[in-house]
Amino acid sequence: MQTIQELQAQLANGSTTAEKLAQASLEKIESTKNLNAYISVLNDRALERAKESDKRRAEGKSLGALDGIPVAVKDNMCLTGTRTTAASKILDNFVAPYTATALEKLEAAGAIIVGKTNMDEFAMGSSNETSYYGPVKNPLDESRVPGGSSGGSAVAVASGTVPCALGSDTGGSIRQPAACTGVVGLKPTYGRVSRYGLLAYASSLDQIGPFGATVRDCATLLGAICGIDPHDNTTSTRPTEDFTAKLGTGVKGKVIGVPKEYFGEGLDAECKAAIENMLKKMEAEGATIKEVSLPHISYAVSSYYIIATAEASSNLSRYDGVRYGYRSPEAKKLFDLYAKSRSEAFGKEVQRRILLGSYVLSAGFYDAYYVQAQKVRRLITDDFTEAFKTCDVIASPTMPGLPLKCGMNESDPMAVYLSDIYTVSLNLAGLPGVSVPCGMAGGLPVGLQWIGKPFQEADLLAVAEATERLNK
Repeated sequence: MQTIQELQAQLANGSTTAEKLAQASLEKIESTKNLNAYISVLNDRALERAKESDKRRAEGKSLGALDGIPVAVKDNMCLTGTRTTAASKILDNFVAPYTATALEKLEAAGAIIVGKTNMDEFAMGSSNETSYYGPVKNPLDESRVPGGSSGGSAVAVASGTVPCALGSDTGGSIRQPAACTGVVGLKPTYGRVSRYGLLAYASSLDQIGPFGATVRDCATLLGAICGIDPHDNTTSTRPTEDFTAKLGTGVKGKVIGVPKEYFGEGLDAECKAAIENMLKKMEAEGATIKEVSLPHISYAVSSYYIIATAEASSNLSRYDGVRYGYRSPEAKKLFDLYAKSRSEAFGKEVQRRILLGSYVLSAGFYDAYYVQAQKVRRLITDDFTEAFKTCDVIASPTMPGLPLKCGMNESDPMAVYLSDIYTVSLNLAGLPGVSVPCGMAGGLPVGLQWIGKPFQEADLLAVAEATERLNK
């Protein structure tokens, strides 16, 4: 995998052009079609933008570190004039009439979007097996899932079709596939990146973030897409910053919190050993390892699935067969239009989550489930706040074990839900987290998740970069 830095150096010294990079990326996508990482490939659009990049460079007007760099984006982000399907039959022929702010910023920085990547339908899943367009395959072991829901973006980077990509993370959907495929995946603080143009799953949890071959690539991409957006009133007013500024500063003097609840029962022994080995290396570099406690973390998965499905039930009510998207040809009456269009076009997992969300929001159950889940969310957020009083960052596994075997989404959906046990709490608390490879287990990479304080991505990425260096 070539990095953004390496490609920029080649562009700068004239040994390649943006058009050649785009063409090479498109050819690589074609040669790895068996992985099913892409839903739409934007050949003509990408080559046209690449030529514009080359013209800017020839005139001495390069837009910066991303100008001419091929990038893939998850197919739940709108891009004017292109299909945006969310990997669902219900949006199979939907062409976006506007562009998501994150993609607008990406193209304003000169990046070349070469394709829209495959995903779990409406970002609901942890295996990338719920897509209407078929499952994505893990290039490291095709008998195992690549993780989800942003599995297509992770595989796009892991297979070398692009050096970096964008995904969305509602409960671990960037970090978990990053761990499964051996790349770096970053979920920023909630509000750091605009959600405008991102097809909503759970609005209070969703966040767009980058995948990269390296931590520096993720930092570069984040710097391009973050910032306040008048279209999204949940974006932070904090100014954009240089997230690469602290890379290379190491971990000397850092206090690393290790939650005792994360390293007990349920964590694969080999994965645990790889993470503990990395923490010892960190200690040798001058970091202090300190045990912390997150007493309410055992409730994270249950509260997450109540809140996420409730918001999904509300958000997905707009897909009714009337305004846009799939409309059942069999419908003769209004009720039939709603019922048939949704039952024919939504997959099983989406239907399951809509039903669960509608149930917890219904009269008689709202207080018992939804309100209680929101109270637990507050307690989990408070746990992190308390832990961060005594440490700079928190270390945790990204996943409880190796990537799951293909087919478990059908045979054991609960096991798939529990694969997010270490990641969902960050979405509930709105915290930044990054998964970075830290070793091997069973011949596959192990992801170490670093959790940071709100809006402290630069410090978080510095620790992740040290992990990357010590893992070589």
